[in-house]
Amino acid sequence: MTESEANFPYLPHTEAERKEMLKTIGVASFEELVKHIPEKLRAKALNLRSGMSEQELAKEVQAISNRNMPASRQASFLGGGSYRRYVPAIVGNILSRGEFSTAYTPYQPEVSQGTLQAIYEFQTAICLLTGMEVANASMYDGPTALAEACLMSSRLTTKEKIVVATSVNPEYREVVRTYCNSCGIDYQESALAGGAADLSKLNVDDKTSCVVIQYPNYFGCLEDLEAVSAKVHAAGAHLIVVSEPISLGMLTAPGDFGADIVVGDAQPCGNSLSFGGPSAGYMATKKEFIRQLPGRLCGVTVDNRGQRAFTLTLQTREQHIRRAKATSNICTNQALNALAMLVYIVSVGPVGLKELANISLQRAHNLKERLTAIPGVEAPFADAFFNEFVIKTNKPSDQVLEELKAHGILGGIDISFFYPELKNHLLVCVTEMNSPEDLDRYVSAMESVLKGDLKTRDKEAVGSASAKTGGR
Repeated sequence: MTESEANFPYLPHTEAERKEMLKTIGVASFEELVKHIPEKLRAKALNLRSGMSEQELAKEVQAISNRNMPASRQASFLGGGSYRRYVPAIVGNILSRGEFSTAYTPYQPEVSQGTLQAIYEFQTAICLLTGMEVANASMYDGPTALAEACLMSSRLTTKEKIVVATSVNPEYREVVRTYCNSCGIDYQESALAGGAADLSKLNVDDKTSCVVIQYPNYFGCLEDLEAVSAKVHAAGAHLIVVSEPISLGMLTAPGDFGADIVVGDAQPCGNSLSFGGPSAGYMATKKEFIRQLPGRLCGVTVDNRGQRAFTLTLQTREQHIRRAKATSNICTNQALNALAMLVYIVSVGPVGLKELANISLQRAHNLKERLTAIPGVEAPFADAFFNEFVIKTNKPSDQVLEELKAHGILGGIDISFFYPELKNHLLVCVTEMNSPEDLDRYVSAMESVLKGDLKTRDKEAVGSASAKTGGR
């Protein structure tokens, strides 16, 4: 046994196997493989004492863990696609039941009625939220659901050009661009006019298969879906809408604006932040497009005894039919995360969902009004918004965010990373998890930061522990 194998007996590969893999990759050592990663981002050895019992080890590791400052221990105003919302206790209770937490793909309907019914009810809930006629299951997440929707539109129209509004979440756009590059589809992005898509520069023509709009968009603004829909359909293209599910408790459903395909992410509904995953995506469309719907579809029928029964139907995944005829190569099952969304929606109910959306909206508008009253803060976009908004500060945004951490506040996202032209712009998100006291703290802290009143000792006390959390 080599020294490496003796020190790490639980690693699945031998030293010889690791050397063979490194040789194939073309590097001499693991250190050379990761040398492009900045030193400050690499995991450090814990330097634990030797000879500890399990109880002592657990205590010491817990003490190390306590030095982290997760979003749950701060006033978090992060958003941009992943949201901190309250998860009712019933969600975890249902998900932890063995028949759900251990189940995989329900290939045998006669022994999978519970799982199949959950999928069917999830599809129903998505249709009610989005205003569409049919919905599927088993989308990985929001970004891949959007990419699959674009491919679906291209198959339906036999056109190979898609137009994505620049106001769509940058991470969604990156995934779609990757899919399009691999499939030989012409990927184009439209220009911005303030915080929304510029309709006058929406490059849609008879070669366009679809146009993608987010509602509310990445900046939190509400796009003019009615005008976009009219222009897109006049050119014979499809309108694909990326929706945030909680907002649909208050906003008009995309289907009511004539959307052809609606996609989104289940994360805000019953799924915790959990370092960015896992989650589930959803997709809903018109009944006439059902044959090109990717993933799996659960239907309801009656069995040979006349009893109500659930079964998988119209399975166009490559697991079930010839690869050449498959609409998608999605093969995993996100049913547990989708179930979390279903339990959340059912437990909250239509009235509760509207109330949650209203709380988020009211508090977000209150915070924006108070922040923009501070000298050095302005609102660059005049568009209507839901629970996220953009502010511009007269100090560098990275400095502002770092100093807000010293007050125990995750102040938002520096969007100049995705939009270099929007320097010193912050995307701020408010949910029901941000209490009125949190809003007061944010306003007070922003005033102090912009006045330069931050105490160095406060920054050292809190900032060093929270530095690992970073901004999205």
